[in-house]
Amino acid sequence: MLFSSKEKIEKSYDVIVVGAGLAGMTLANKMGRDGRSVLLLESHNKLGGFATWFKRPMQGSDGQHVFDVSLHGFPVGMIKTCRKYWNKEIADRIHQLKSVRYINPQFEVETDFTKQHFTKVLMEKFGVAEETVHGFFTELANMNFYDNSSMTNGELFEKFFPGRNDITRFLLEPIVYANGSNLEDPAISYGIVFSNFMSKGVYIFQGGTDVMINMMKEEMLKNGVDIQMQAKVEKVLIENGKTAGVVVKGHMIRSKAVVSNSNLKSTVHKMVGDEHFTKEFVSKTDKVRLNTSSCQVYMGLKPGESIPFIGDLIFTSDDSDFKTDLILSPKVGSQTFSVYYPETRPHLPPQYAIVSSSNARYEDWKNLSEEDYEKQKAYIIERALSGLEKILPGIREKIDYVDAATPLTVERYTHHERGASFGTKFEGLEISMNIHKEIDGLFHAGSVGIIMSGWLGAANYGVIVAHDVDNYLSRLEKQTH
Repeated sequence: MLFSSKEKIEKSYDVIVVGAGLAGMTLANKMGRDGRSVLLLESHNKLGGFATWFKRPMQGSDGQHVFDVSLHGFPVGMIKTCRKYWNKEIADRIHQLKSVRYINPQFEVETDFTKQHFTKVLMEKFGVAEETVHGFFTELANMNFYDNSSMTNGELFEKFFPGRNDITRFLLEPIVYANGSNLEDPAISYGIVFSNFMSKGVYIFQGGTDVMINMMKEEMLKNGVDIQMQAKVEKVLIENGKTAGVVVKGHMIRSKAVVSNSNLKSTVHKMVGDEHFTKEFVSKTDKVRLNTSSCQVYMGLKPGESIPFIGDLIFTSDDSDFKTDLILSPKVGSQTFSVYYPETRPHLPPQYAIVSSSNARYEDWKNLSEEDYEKQKAYIIERALSGLEKILPGIREKIDYVDAATPLTVERYTHHERGASFGTKFEGLEISMNIHKEIDGLFHAGSVGIIMSGWLGAANYGVIVAHDVDNYLSRLEKQTH
């Protein structure tokens, strides 16, 4: 059932899920469908985590702009995951994007983002030998996160494409936007994510994020999952070295297991508390690096206005060569435009929305005065408008609404420490996967390490952890019989 935010929940559960991102929701749905009693708690007034949306009024109209927050695009594997762990109706709405474009001083490319077309572009446009291209893709295909390889992304590209900064840009730039990777990160953190996207292109949910999340909410309720929003968990209860439930607004809700879909470091240090873990585990958690954050500029067209098809995703940059540090620069030399055409939401009157996304560092925003913060927001809005104007001359006159989100916005709405849009770096995976070995009944599912590959990675990690939780509950049941 759906509890109101004011209700005190008196029931106890097999498992409480803290946070309703795609990992938490998928886990909750699977466990509910498998017959477990599940409570899903979300601090925001909407489900979805970073997979979310918001609405703003259209000027001179009764209509509303609907903006999707996440950079749209996920691998074909999302269809299989949704069909297996959600339902056929959700899976059937996932459609392939037609066009991904790159526009920068080094090259311009349009692709359908498949392995076949990338191979063709690398050979014909970049002049790479066929055996080198196949060798590169074979190496990516053979990577798995159990390997303890020390090779970095930079070393991977230098191995196959020495001195070719343009090829590094072509291959790495989309993944920088997808999960915050840089040249110093382990090559495995790139290889698995890129291989996922390279199979059969990039996909989107037709109907928009709002329709998808609401369909998921209805599916969870149908499968017996209890849900409460505006329910921020203050503490995970630990009794005799085991999880016993959570505290929400001073009220205790008991459960046999707790799964945190919150930021990994916040889970350990704040919701549970260092005193419940071994010193070695706390030390390892302290060393986990948070990933980068992001900025978005949301632009909605006036009612009745339209634009021609210019591509679905457009990676643009004014930087003369590719450096991951430049992508994070507050000067916003690089940004990616997600273009949402009326076909995205065919159930609504025709509307166009364009979202500019740029990676960002939290520290570049946190210490700004209120005046400087507003100036920097105005600056990134202008960068988005001027960048879009190069692709669509005259677009300014067609725009009805524009606003920006920053790392502080991400922090405010998601409670992610330092506004980390992409969770933690690779070393966070070991902490996340082994947290249940520290405290019986405590689990984590979220954006960590190799699992941070967007919507599909989050959903699949929820499935993996659901199996672990179910095994734990089964062991408990055997002990009591």
